[in-house]
Amino acid sequence: MDPHDTNDQPSSRVWKQVYSSLMYQGPDLAISKGLVQDYRVVSDTEYEFDLIPNVKFHNGEVLKASDVKFTFERMLEKKAPGAFLIGALDRIEVTGDYSFKMILKYPFGPFLTHLAHTATAIVNEKAVRAAGDNYNRNPVGTGPFKFVEWRSGDSITLERFDDYFGEKAKSEKVIFRVITENPQRAIALETGEVDVGYDIDPADFFNLATMPEIQTFQSKGLSTCYMGFNTQKAPFDNVKVRQAINYAVNTQQAINVIWQGAASVPRSPIAASVQFAREDLPGYSQDINKAKQLLAEAGFPNGFKTTMWTNDNPIRMRYAEIFQEQLRQAGIDASIEVLEWSAYLDRTSAGEHDMFILGWTAVTGDADYGMYSLFHSSQFGDAGNRTFYKNPTIDRLLDLGRTTPDPDARRAAYYEAQEIIMDEAPWVFVYVQDNLNVTRRWAHGFDPHAAGHHELVNFYNE
Repeated sequence: MDPHDTNDQPSSRVWKQVYSSLMYQGPDLAISKGLVQDYRVVSDTEYEFDLIPNVKFHNGEVLKASDVKFTFERMLEKKAPGAFLIGALDRIEVTGDYSFKMILKYPFGPFLTHLAHTATAIVNEKAVRAAGDNYNRNPVGTGPFKFVEWRSGDSITLERFDDYFGEKAKSEKVIFRVITENPQRAIALETGEVDVGYDIDPADFFNLATMPEIQTFQSKGLSTCYMGFNTQKAPFDNVKVRQAINYAVNTQQAINVIWQGAASVPRSPIAASVQFAREDLPGYSQDINKAKQLLAEAGFPNGFKTTMWTNDNPIRMRYAEIFQEQLRQAGIDASIEVLEWSAYLDRTSAGEHDMFILGWTAVTGDADYGMYSLFHSSQFGDAGNRTFYKNPTIDRLLDLGRTTPDPDARRAAYYEAQEIIMDEAPWVFVYVQDNLNVTRRWAHGFDPHAAGHHELVNFYNE
């Protein structure tokens, strides 16, 4: 419950109800003002903000500019997982009770977008200092709901905050249940034990869709799944080998089998819903003869042996099995290794892998979030670039995309970068998944957010 301790989606989904951010990102990803009533872009590196006056925290304290300064300084001091969102920030200058300046080290195009991210939620200095190490169990925000109880591994209970500065929540109480097994979650929806379910398994989703008491929400998301290559290791340092593998697999067939129409073949490294995504690139489709030709040109006329890593995610394991068989048709013998999640992250970060299956969600809906960590050479390993892909032209384009405030220049940079990345293929571009959410028909006001950070302020039962 402390936004400076983690940056995972399940936590963010609760934060969205408890906290507010300076800027606001709606379900359609449009950015507008959140806790600020006005802001001015003084220059490429200086922003001025005026807070909405008399906004109350859940402990009764009034939001002040000093809380904003404390929030971001704590975020950087703790080296919070979300601190990269404000990596361009040099300092905050408080100019009044409700006004402040944010000075950047360098121009940063998506800065305002990042100020809408759940990890940049504003905390109350008094509450944080009073709770100390126990703040994680005593969160205080300015959101429409306030924290009541957390039963580890079971549930988190929130109740309506009547002094909320915006439109009051329609429900008096919201309970987040932890139900990890897909079949049990589907049963809970079917029986009415829960009112809304997030991220429903495709098979369960389409089964639930046949029930008159269920309402389904299938919407485009921001998540891309990929099979990455260790581009610093032979034979994956050869672009023809990487391209050959892209031609050897049939991603559309795998989508049909696993997702039942709830995913699509990527045409770029980022989902089509992400700002500056290209939708005109041809992508890859299965062509075994083309794959064999490229392998021969790369010096592997008889193929080669390799390993394919995944964690114990059921969908990724199924993809590994499908790809294993498809690669065999092109002469590539890929053994599958399933690793425990923490070891998986540690070992791919260290570059011990050949190939691995992973995903990335461009949470802010901006191409910078979707590409910089994954493809910039400064981000090797745990930062996101687990393929250890390096291209000076890509570095230059991604730097330009994040440091210029000009949207046309950003678009041009990201368009060119996407074309190069698709051609050089540090990944197999596996799928872009839809968001699959379900409610009971007696529930109203659920508006799914593309990033999965669904707001429940307007959600209620008849």
